[in-house]
Amino acid sequence: MGKWTIWGAALALAVCAVPVASATSATPPSEDQVKQLMAVFGVDKVFSQMNTQMASMMSQQVPCVPTSYWQGYIDADGVKALTERMVPIYQRHFTAEDVEGLLKFYRSPLGQKVITQMPQVMSEATLANQQWGQERAQQMLGQLEKDGKLDAQARCPAAPAVDAPLSKGKSGK
Repeated sequence: MGKWTIWGAALALAVCAVPVASATSATPPSEDQVKQLMAVFGVDKVFSQMNTQMASMMSQQVPCVPTSYWQGYIDADGVKALTERMVPIYQRHFTAEDVEGLLKFYRSPLGQKVITQMPQVMSEATLANQQWGQERAQQMLGQLEKDGKLDAQARCPAAPAVDAPLSKGKSGK
């Protein structure tokens, strides 16, 4: 999993870590509130890391284009454009009161710790999930092999031969 994916997941998880009041008639947060929240999260750093990851990937996929070309892909204008697209999403899912609570939390020492530690926590959690999934898959495949549902190469054994339909001449009709 790429670093930018981990950061994105961490950012989403961090936002969801605080209980959110749901009120259909509540006031949505202002654009400024949402931008403050993004600043507290360090979204500009996340976008910068995404850019570095993307530049590396694009350099490998299109080696005839120098890496320097891709480095500025998410420049200041790109950060602004991405932020502008994210504001309405936050406004749909959070109230002004929610965002004030999130700002209070993420500005606190614990909130700052969540922000700084979440990428590593997500990375380690992803690895643990992958390892568990591989172990569980091996256990399940082993049991299926033991039960005769799979062969030693984890493939379905050959289907039993089906008797061919009898021709009219042999059926006695």
